[in-house]
Amino acid sequence: MTVIDRTDAAAPASDDESASRGERRPRTRRVRGTRPGWVVYGLLGIVLLGSVFPFYWSFLIGSGDAYTIRDPNMSWIPGGNFWANAIAVMNDPAVNFWRALWNSIYTSALIAASVVFFSTLAGWAFAKLKFKGRGWLLAFVVGTMAVPTQLGVVPLYVLFSELGWTGSTGAVIIPALTSAFGVFWMTQYLTQAVPDELIEAARMDGASSFRTFWTIGLPAARPAAAMLALFTFVSSWNNFFWPFIVLDRQDPTLPVALSLLQSNHFVDYSIVLAGVLLSTIPLLLLFAVAGRQLVSGIMQGAVKG
Repeated sequence: MTVIDRTDAAAPASDDESASRGERRPRTRRVRGTRPGWVVYGLLGIVLLGSVFPFYWSFLIGSGDAYTIRDPNMSWIPGGNFWANAIAVMNDPAVNFWRALWNSIYTSALIAASVVFFSTLAGWAFAKLKFKGRGWLLAFVVGTMAVPTQLGVVPLYVLFSELGWTGSTGAVIIPALTSAFGVFWMTQYLTQAVPDELIEAARMDGASSFRTFWTIGLPAARPAAAMLALFTFVSSWNNFFWPFIVLDRQDPTLPVALSLLQSNHFVDYSIVLAGVLLSTIPLLLLFAVAGRQLVSGIMQGAVKG
């Protein structure tokens, strides 16, 4: 009886043996690294410089005096008058800086919270609830974004004037409590983020529609809701047109208050740009705090989409 040793038969052929037999080895593709090259870094550097330059220009003029912007030989090194100009903005009785800052903070925060809640609630209904006319109603909501805001200013002002709300921050908050873009944004996100089987399981456990939304939909929508809150806050903070029309000069928001710095015949742009930089500091702090959540929302939205 002959015993056959299968160890050598099962062993793979060496390179020399394969070459001697004329066998071709499959080529292995070398995967290029995912690290971006100098072109990407160069483009990002140009974008970064273009984004930072307006802030540097504002700081450059805001740290000078009234004649800095008119100086043909202006130095690109900031001066030492920024804090003096900033204090002048804060202490200007016509601007009422601290009152305007508080109005901007709480109106923007309240509008952002309301838009997030109602948009998430409506987005959940459009994404996960089955009812007649859902598609047409969503199309109507999205279609309202094509209507310019300026078309509704006159009837809106007449309405708030009859209600006696002109001059109060409520006239700024009430029209912005919901957003068509927010509804569309949350609808698109929740459609992909929450599987229908999870909703069916919650209903089988006896959960009501609102409880299902509160325990499943709202936590799942957190990344998209954070982005929507951030963008809504910034949009409300920078809103000038409607607050300028409906608010009194004694109780303005910050953009309206800063516009009063240019109401004189001689405009001191060092004071104006110092006030502009002061108004952007809260937004920069907000982006610094919420930056990680913003990136997380973008990445999760890209994966879900």
